Amino acid sequence: MPYFLIRRLIALVLTLIAASFLVFALTQFSPANVARETLGAYALPSQVRMLYRKLHLGDPLVVRYLRWGGVLLGLRKDPLDDPALGLNIADPRGSRYFGNFGYSTLFREPVNDIIWNRLANTAILAGIAFAIIVPLSMLLGILAGMRPGSLLDRVLSVTSITMTSMPEYALGVILTALFAVWLKVLPGTSPLSPGTGWPLASQFALPVAVLVLYDSGYVARMVRSSMIEVLGRPFIRTAILKGLPRRRVIMRHALRNAMITPFTVILLQINFLIGGVVVTETVFAYPGFGRMLLQASLFGDIALIEAATLIALAIAIGTQFLSDLGYWLLDPQVRG
Repeated sequence: MPYFLIRRLIALVLTLIAASFLVFALTQFSPANVARETLGAYALPSQVRMLYRKLHLGDPLVVRYLRWGGVLLGLRKDPLDDPALGLNIADPRGSRYFGNFGYSTLFREPVNDIIWNRLANTAILAGIAFAIIVPLSMLLGILAGMRPGSLLDRVLSVTSITMTSMPEYALGVILTALFAVWLKVLPGTSPLSPGTGWPLASQFALPVAVLVLYDSGYVARMVRSSMIEVLGRPFIRTAILKGLPRRRVIMRHALRNAMITPFTVILLQINFLIGGVVVTETVFAYPGFGRMLLQASLFGDIALIEAATLIALAIAIGTQFLSDLGYWLLDPQVRG
């Protein structure tokens, strides 16, 4: 692997470690809350103080972070799994394994039994939306960039700005009123349950439509701007003056260079579609990752918040590494 990518990978790993410490520090800022949230709102003060001592929550923050990291990496047993605490917490995987995120006080079960199912649901929704957003926005952006000022360019600009400036919940309400209430051709909610009387495929229609309408316009504008900028470069004008067919100039020279800048923008949509769809999932009652994170935040489920935030950070850092890899492949100057 080239030195550039190795250096970037090391930097991203260090970023993840630093970010995980900040997440842990923010959720553990008030040590007593951990014991209170674990036992519940009706626990006696004496029970909270006992759990506080047994979990060593009075230790320095760095020590507690290392202890938490040891549980996460499978180097230590989960202290909440101690039968002496009387919490009746049991993980079928055992008390020590890699990726142990702890126990959810909201759902009263291990975090791993909750978070991966919700993440899978969001990944399906995001995958469908991403598969539509990328080719659609690239096609519209390239066509508009090839003919700036044309009718297609003006229509794309007005439509994309309108859709992007409209909040997700407003789009969701409008589409629900149109297709679920008035036309009655689609369900108004998407619980992914066959018991609703609607096929599972139809339950994806409205959430996917909201994400595509909201996001594709922004990506298309980025592709359009990059295409216009590349087509104005001297090497493109030289190729056209030499008599090369315009189609060949666009496909073999302009398109590759025009994709360098939007490449990061396109990859950033993965972060949005995984961790930023809280509103869409809430509007349509979709059992996904974003809605779960909202529920955990409102309830104060510290273990679930830490796990969800850490996974979202890992996804963001992973897409950043893919972005660097894409730059290395697309731009000869980066390869050196």
